Amino acid sequence: MQNTKKALITGISGQDGTYLSELLLEKGYQVYGIVKDSYSDESPLPRIERIRSELTIFYADITDLDSLTQIIGEVQPDEIYNLAAQSHVNLSFEKPFLTVQTAGIGALNMLEALRLKCPTAKFYQASSSEMFGNSVDPDGFQRESTTMDPASPYACSKLFAFHVGRNYRSAYNLFISNGILFNHESPLRDASFVTSKISREAVRIKKGLSDKLELGNVDARRDWGHAKDYVRAMWLILQHDQPDDFVCATGVTHSVRDVVEHVFGRLELDWKQVVKINPGLLRPQDKHTPKGDSTKLRQTIGWKPEYTFETMLDEMVEHWLLEAENT
Repeated sequence: MQNTKKALITGISGQDGTYLSELLLEKGYQVYGIVKDSYSDESPLPRIERIRSELTIFYADITDLDSLTQIIGEVQPDEIYNLAAQSHVNLSFEKPFLTVQTAGIGALNMLEALRLKCPTAKFYQASSSEMFGNSVDPDGFQRESTTMDPASPYACSKLFAFHVGRNYRSAYNLFISNGILFNHESPLRDASFVTSKISREAVRIKKGLSDKLELGNVDARRDWGHAKDYVRAMWLILQHDQPDDFVCATGVTHSVRDVVEHVFGRLELDWKQVVKINPGLLRPQDKHTPKGDSTKLRQTIGWKPEYTFETMLDEMVEHWLLEAENT
């Protein structure tokens, strides 16, 4: 009888950690998670509450190497997914040191713990399309070979983690893969991110609980996919027979304005009457029109998204409508 695989997920209580946990549980894994040690056993972790009884949770700080080595040494996981980080781009300008400590040094700590305590485990590092910044290939796409030119403290931190992972892979012969994920959203996305902010506030306006929505650059474009599709890519990347780096993206861009028009149209609202532009919400440095080429991931591993831009937003609107009815 084959032993049950064990997976350890940092940042398990976030959007990606939750969907990944659900996927791995469905596949019969024993799932272990690390959350911030500022929480306690009684602290609410709303995203994973439904499956919390099926998880083994450790409370630790991603910046504390000793606690991480202890956990990894105890669990001896087959797969490690490092998702923990301060991942909000705008906030990284306000809190650059926190961002570097979690996204950069935290990743290094996890790699050291892997090397010291469980070198046979497969390791997934959550890299980001933000690492490319405004660097785009002549055909308008960003892919694994595109020059990286990060445009935020968050992106700089992720680029460090990306390269140190590649270094550990070659220096110590470890199975370390980077998933270079483009923007991915879902009903579990924190409301501080623009797609959730728009969906949530549009529902509030529909219900008469708000009368305006403030946004920054509505012409900013992103390659948006659904988090469920992207965590499936994470798992597939670690099932590959060789460690490697893969871009995960839909290959199609939409503007913030497109999000607004679809969401407000779905709710039969005139967005032009309530959406206000707030210059204070503009980023100090923003990307232009990033679009990901996931050909390598699709051809090597067989991944393809199941959600469209529209079905993703529809699901988010339905979520906030249900939230509004239950409050």
